[in-house]
Amino acid sequence: MINKLSIRNFKAHRNTELEFKNLNILSGINGVGKSSIFQSLLLLRQSFENNVLNTGLQLNKPHCDIGFISDALYQYGEDDIIQFALSSDESGEQVWSFKPENNNAKKNFIPILGDAPISSSELSIFSEKFQYLSAARLSPRETYPLDSNAVETKKQLSIEKGQGELAVHFLYHFGIEKKQRVKFANLINPNSEFDDLLNQTTAWEREISPGVNVVPKQSGKSFNLKYTFNKPNDIGPTNEFSAENVGFGLSYALPIIVAVLSADAGSLILIENPEAHLHPKGQSKLAELLALAAQNGIQIIMETHSDHIINGVLVACKKFEQEERGITREQVKIHHFTRDENTHSAKAVEIKIREGGKIDKQPVEFFDQTENDLNYLLGF
Repeated sequence: MINKLSIRNFKAHRNTELEFKNLNILSGINGVGKSSIFQSLLLLRQSFENNVLNTGLQLNKPHCDIGFISDALYQYGEDDIIQFALSSDESGEQVWSFKPENNNAKKNFIPILGDAPISSSELSIFSEKFQYLSAARLSPRETYPLDSNAVETKKQLSIEKGQGELAVHFLYHFGIEKKQRVKFANLINPNSEFDDLLNQTTAWEREISPGVNVVPKQSGKSFNLKYTFNKPNDIGPTNEFSAENVGFGLSYALPIIVAVLSADAGSLILIENPEAHLHPKGQSKLAELLALAAQNGIQIIMETHSDHIINGVLVACKKFEQEERGITREQVKIHHFTRDENTHSAKAVEIKIREGGKIDKQPVEFFDQTENDLNYLLGF
């Protein structure tokens, strides 16, 4: 598990240090460096996967595309050395430093400076217990790809920019063929009497759309995603509807639900905008699922622009105090990002959670727009 991440001279990050726990939330307005936190981890992973991390940093493909070295460097740095440092339970602190060769910033590979740390596949960022789901998750479509190696061997939901393009294959293989059971009792949703991955994925999707059934199907060299709906007092469900005809929310939430329900303790899941295309109740229930998973030792780092996600996590903290169902507030970190206009660099402030799910402070632009709008409407 990652305990701390330090970033120096990368994009908007002049010198950023973040402490992490099980459930980690990145918030802030657009363009203040939240996505760059994800990219720092993704650059290390894609360089490791391509067996080049011991010699340098691969800036493009498959998880993220930065462009050239000039795009990666913090513009006002005192030098041109990019540095990432990770502190983890498995390996203590490891530091990677990268410097352009001959000051040439029009390259897409940055040579390593000094000796590279030993990058063990046991580290969550480099292991198969890793999932990345980006804001650019696949929209509903007629077919989804098949990739036996990525899904069945490496257990990945995505191989290209966090699209979650393999979620349907993953759900079909581990939910139908393998009948994999959800590993943690607190993740079992009472909307289903069964504890296998497919039925529990359906149960959590019913928190978004009541009565829905998720139906993954193999069709030749690809997969289809269908939905049916249960009707009160009917013996059978409705006819099957294609994902394209059911809306975006169910398909956007699907890879997140599958990633969480299939994860082991010690896994690392990166999620951008989990709230995408979901109504407020659906967002709140998804936040509850993420909190329950993190309490089991699944590490989640997510970026959000939704107060419903934030409030859902705070509710989960209070529920744990009262019912021991949710997450302890000690296992949650909220980092709110702003911009230091003097240095044009990212600035992170930690917001701590107090007893009862309350926060210790509300910085400007930390989900205060509803209050600002209401004050105006009420004439305050």
